[in-house]
Amino acid sequence: MARYFDIHPENPQRRSIGQVVDLLREDGLIAYPTDSCYALGCQLGNRDGIDRIRTIRNLDDRHHFTLVCENFAQLGQFVHISNAVFRSIKASTPGSYTFILPATKEVPRRLLHPKKKTVGVRIPDHVVTQALVAELGEPLVSSTLLLPGHEEPMTQGWEIKEELDNQIDAVIEGEVGTEPTTVIDFSDDVPEVVRVGAGDPTPFE
Repeated sequence: MARYFDIHPENPQRRSIGQVVDLLREDGLIAYPTDSCYALGCQLGNRDGIDRIRTIRNLDDRHHFTLVCENFAQLGQFVHISNAVFRSIKASTPGSYTFILPATKEVPRRLLHPKKKTVGVRIPDHVVTQALVAELGEPLVSSTLLLPGHEEPMTQGWEIKEELDNQIDAVIEGEVGTEPTTVIDFSDDVPEVVRVGAGDPTPFE
């Protein structure tokens, strides 16, 4: 059964954040709120967690996983980013955007797009997500919690617990957006809007 955490949206309880991070470090898989919508998340080296995300969402190997980062210093360890692209991304973060960029060797191969060798990265504008990533000390491997056959992501923690109780290890109840991120592909240094979501795509069009 998944543990259920009700974490304050503006002043996250340190004890609760610590307990969730302990679960992540024990190869747990969590559902957590972000500024876009709920996401599934696990630690970078958690092969079982990544496989469980693929199973829950019925994903193929071309799916771009996202590394949810605390800041640009952390983001820069995992993707190659030119000065021009850096300035463009910096102007829109933190926020509800996912940026697809060429990955560095720090990213496990199983997370990469098989042909492009790219990965998604983002810095969310969400207090609880930021607290989790700061306490973990590394990015969260994440994917939007959009279940097969559902047209929209789930937005209520208790519903997620009911639906996925035996497939994940924890659910965080919290304030959450209702749309996935806007996805911008910068793999060729020129922005391509792949998905329009919660973030305004205008700066990249």
